[in-house]
Amino acid sequence: MSEYMTFNRNEFVGAFVMALDFLESSVRSNVTNHNKRVALMAIRLGARLGLSAEDMFDLYAGAVLHDNGITNPVYNKLSTGGISNMERFMSHCIVGEENLKVFPFLKPREGMILYHHEAYDGSGYFGMSGRAIPLLAHVIHLADTVEIMYAQGLGRKEVGAKVAEWNGSQFLPDVCEAFDEINSLAFWLSLDNRFIDGELNRSVPHYHMEMTLRELAPIAGIFGKFVDEKSPFTGRHSRGIAEKLETMADFYNFDEDIKTKLILSAHLHDIGKLATPNAILDKNASLTPEEFDLVKPHVFYTRRMLEGIKGFEDITEWASNHHEKLDGSGYPYGFTAKDLDFGSRLMVCIDIYQALTEERPYRSPLEYAKVSRIMGGMADNNSIDRDITADVLEALR
Repeated sequence: MSEYMTFNRNEFVGAFVMALDFLESSVRSNVTNHNKRVALMAIRLGARLGLSAEDMFDLYAGAVLHDNGITNPVYNKLSTGGISNMERFMSHCIVGEENLKVFPFLKPREGMILYHHEAYDGSGYFGMSGRAIPLLAHVIHLADTVEIMYAQGLGRKEVGAKVAEWNGSQFLPDVCEAFDEINSLAFWLSLDNRFIDGELNRSVPHYHMEMTLRELAPIAGIFGKFVDEKSPFTGRHSRGIAEKLETMADFYNFDEDIKTKLILSAHLHDIGKLATPNAILDKNASLTPEEFDLVKPHVFYTRRMLEGIKGFEDITEWASNHHEKLDGSGYPYGFTAKDLDFGSRLMVCIDIYQALTEERPYRSPLEYAKVSRIMGGMADNNSIDRDITADVLEALR
């Protein structure tokens, strides 16, 4: 029976933020810390509005993840493709709300992401108005708008004048009043990239949750949704590995926790590819050496996203080591046999098996006999684990 573990909600949010930053940077290269600045503004506004600690945490989580629905498919559907600018924004609101349905907010937060672009006067995308729009969505809307002006280089007084101009039209008057009260020089300076992380750490309440790994899986699955939206291929690849690792866990008679960790590591192992350009991920030909060099960092990024979550130590190792080899020829660390535990070695073998047996943009799936020869040769060369390779070829034949 799976044991309950204590997980820090803030650590999950931090991992999601890093993933979202990678995704947004690959979609909009000029974006830097947009989500973090929106979150800092939102919680400062929330404090001025007298929100409770629980509301403040949920506001922070919603604000820092408000753009999680902006993916390459959504962002690239410009008006020339038959999708208007408004429809594009509506789409990312809808996708973002759906993605976070299983996020462990402290209270029900329906509409916080869906309506974060709605205007107080009803002129927004969904025609919602006034206090029918959730308060936290009002706060995120103002913070998001202010951050965009900040990123465009507008000064504190110019932004303050714009907020005052839009009081009662774009923005809820209560939130405008709160912004006027926090809009000090110190606040403006705190938005600098050099200070934003420290300011957030000091401002956000911390909450923990007791869950089993199995119960946690849908939450971790939010990462998988990001990957799926990044490129159809990455999503199919991760799901295929998860299915095969589940088969291997049964083959080895692993307990439920180990099995769940393996499945989670499969869904998360390519999360670092959120930073890889889609032109490379979806290329209809073999990659050049230069292009392959742009892919290699993804496993390092995967480690950085996951390593801050206490309780995810095994998952982080197995997910992050899937391109390492026993002879030290892998990447990004060049680990050798002494550095790679059983779970990492199993992940390496399954990743190779999945890659060889699935369709790629530049080739058809390889037949089992050829896969067996390729992996057998790698095992003979001490690149991958000989015993695990034999087990994988037997169990998945």
